[in-house]
Amino acid sequence: MNFKETLLQNPVFALLAQTAQEMSVHTYVVGGFVRDLILKRPSKDIDVVCVGSGIALAENVAKNYHKEVEVTTFKNFGTAMVRLGEWEVEFVGARKESYQRDSRKPIVEDGSLEDDQNRRDFTINTLAISLNQADFGELIDPFGGLDDLRRKIIRTPLNPDITFSDDPLRMMRAIRFATQLSFDIAPDTFDSIINNKERISIISRERIADELNKIILSKKPSYGFNLLFACGLLKLFFPEMVELQGAEELDGKTHKDNFYHTLKVLDNICAFTDDLWLRWAAILHDIAKPATKRFDKKVGWTFHGHEERGARMVPDIFRKLKLPMNEKMKFVQKLVRLHLRPIALVKEGVTDSAVRRLLFEAGDDADDLMKLCRADITSKDHTRVKRYLENFARVEQRMAEVEEEDKMRNFQPVITGEIIMETFDLKPSKEVGFIKVQIREAILDGVIKNVYEEAYPFMLEQARKLGLTMPR
Repeated sequence: MNFKETLLQNPVFALLAQTAQEMSVHTYVVGGFVRDLILKRPSKDIDVVCVGSGIALAENVAKNYHKEVEVTTFKNFGTAMVRLGEWEVEFVGARKESYQRDSRKPIVEDGSLEDDQNRRDFTINTLAISLNQADFGELIDPFGGLDDLRRKIIRTPLNPDITFSDDPLRMMRAIRFATQLSFDIAPDTFDSIINNKERISIISRERIADELNKIILSKKPSYGFNLLFACGLLKLFFPEMVELQGAEELDGKTHKDNFYHTLKVLDNICAFTDDLWLRWAAILHDIAKPATKRFDKKVGWTFHGHEERGARMVPDIFRKLKLPMNEKMKFVQKLVRLHLRPIALVKEGVTDSAVRRLLFEAGDDADDLMKLCRADITSKDHTRVKRYLENFARVEQRMAEVEEEDKMRNFQPVITGEIIMETFDLKPSKEVGFIKVQIREAILDGVIKNVYEEAYPFMLEQARKLGLTMPR
């Protein structure tokens, strides 16, 4: 198979080929770009391997480019990167690798193209296209990667036990590629993941989280989570999610399997958003159900307080997985804490006071909260689903009306602590806090509007209850 005509449509490849010829080094495009080219998937990243110095090739390509560009070099790894317009091109010299048992960092030596293909993770990533004058555009496929692309199979080029033992992160990558491409993992390759799963312990949580996030950002992340669960990897780095699995029965009453419910919610929310952290909120929304599960003979299984307990679990889970401990974590925590509130509104009646409180607590994240709540409807009873969605539509309509009227998202009472202290000549104290809370609650309950003309007299009234008077 030859890709000469396809490559020549992009001037970057002519530049690469010309520069390699001037330097007399054999050069190839390899890996993901070739795979995605055959799959007709968009890609702006090009990996180039040369039998020689990748850094020297990068520097000469930059000199031959029609604009001045910067070469970023990584001398410890023998690699370099150059951005040529919209294309990010990474250069490396062909190499062969060997590993020590307690590290995924290889011992690297110069090698041939064949050596370089041997060291790669999966057959679909070993594919190379020649940029050499004699066979420009020719596909080089020593491991049947093209056939595996057609069969939609993830398979290692060499013995999978060696591949995964050498670099255990490849087990996560196998599942990530399978999820992103909707491929199957070859049986012997998957068996090897099961056999080598404990080796994941030498991989940093940051690298695991990076692969996990790519799975979560795929079109159907449940596929990846099912594979992670089936091979045993998930339990090793995210045991809290594994604990959701299983349905228990007592006195003829059974609760749903919260692991598979969570995966359904995750897939559902993917139809509404590409936001990674909203998808994480879907993953963690019921994370505390195992800890709060109780059985009552009258009502059956209950999970009272799982939303609050789950919110308290979020920081620890983020910390262990090395996810960001910043506003992203707080966003997920907030949605976990509030995810039952909209459905409670539907059940208890959509009062303006309840809507104001929800808008106040959710703030700018109210729309995302409603997306999560809609995704949380996973009943197989289509009539029930339709009824819930209609109820949510009413809640959303009333939220929009109340927001338009009262501007409750992220509102701040017009009477501040400073005004209270100045009015009554107070220092920060319990009395100041009490009055602030009373004003806020009155606004949320609709007793007063958030305007000075109504809030100021209300402040005076609350102060009198405490025996406070204005200084003369």
